[in-house]
Amino acid sequence: MPDHTPPGKGPLVVAGVALAVAIVAPLLVWTYAKNDPELWGVPFFFWYQFLLVIVSVVLTSFAYRLVIRHERRRRAAAGLSVDGGER
Repeated sequence: MPDHTPPGKGPLVVAGVALAVAIVAPLLVWTYAKNDPELWGVPFFFWYQFLLVIVSVVLTSFAYRLVIRHERRRRAAAGLSVDGGER
């Protein structure tokens, strides 16, 4: 028997925190405005920026999957199909 209770807001909060980290981390310039340590001859500033891009993609993908899963559970609990119509 399927569970018809609506999902809590927990996944949405976690998704919001993940997105906030992805947005705020690049704004903290003092954390990466330096040349050392170098990685394979590349100054810290540059390789840290590339790392931030990768981390932001991972966090955004994680948040997206959480929100999609939450929306599917919410629709199932409300008796709606995936496209929004009645079942």
